[in-house]
Amino acid sequence: MKKITILALVMILGACKPNVKPEAVQSSVPEKATEQPSHYPDAMKQVFEGHGGLELWKQQRTLSFVIPHPDNPETHTVDLWSRRDRVDSKGVSMGFDGTEIWLLDPESTYKGDAAFYHNLMFYFYAMPFVLADDGIVYGETDALRFEGKEYPGVRIAYESGVGVSSKDEYYIHFDPDTHQMTWLGYTVTYRTGEKSDNVKWIRYDDWQTVNGLVLPKSITWYNYEGRTILDPKSTVVFTDVALSATPKPKEFYARPEGAVSVEAKTN
Repeated sequence: MKKITILALVMILGACKPNVKPEAVQSSVPEKATEQPSHYPDAMKQVFEGHGGLELWKQQRTLSFVIPHPDNPETHTVDLWSRRDRVDSKGVSMGFDGTEIWLLDPESTYKGDAAFYHNLMFYFYAMPFVLADDGIVYGETDALRFEGKEYPGVRIAYESGVGVSSKDEYYIHFDPDTHQMTWLGYTVTYRTGEKSDNVKWIRYDDWQTVNGLVLPKSITWYNYEGRTILDPKSTVVFTDVALSATPKPKEFYARPEGAVSVEAKTN
């Protein structure tokens, strides 16, 4: 599976989007899902099983969903094996064709950064399964306490050179009873290239089952003070979710006529 480093708060998601500004990255992946020896901590294995199982996830090929902004809904489509992707909205499309990131914006209306947004919401959406990607180093972290309940967790770091921000760190916390993911903490290093101890928090507590896999219906960013989580800040909703074992043709993700190539900064 694909190497990832995700979630930098670096861009506005569009004129109609909530005030959520994270980061996603791009790197090459195999054309097929390959079986590898299980190297996951027991806690991660339990989380994967709590969401339908990693084996079932690896059987899927195409994921699509809609982010229903009232004036400009976005349709996101991803090849789960190659990580080619495409985002289509009113008058603007962007994607990754397996080689380069592209942006089609004939009216010059897009104000964000396509290099980071083209697969950004996929990585938020595909939790916890993207935390099985290559290049991850798993570690221990203290339980997270919220509203009187403790949520055990796993620290996620990356091998040097993985993705565009390998100094980023992530913290997945899960319900000890259901083993379903409940919180994602993450740091941002994209702009500075320096490690950070400022951990931002997203709550995962609104789920739906699609083809036997438990995936988000919505996710919510929270205000925080250190590891003390406060009140909700903003929510992103996902609709029209579809999973398929059938890939779309490569032409679906290809750079369209009139699109420009977009280059991502790497740390």
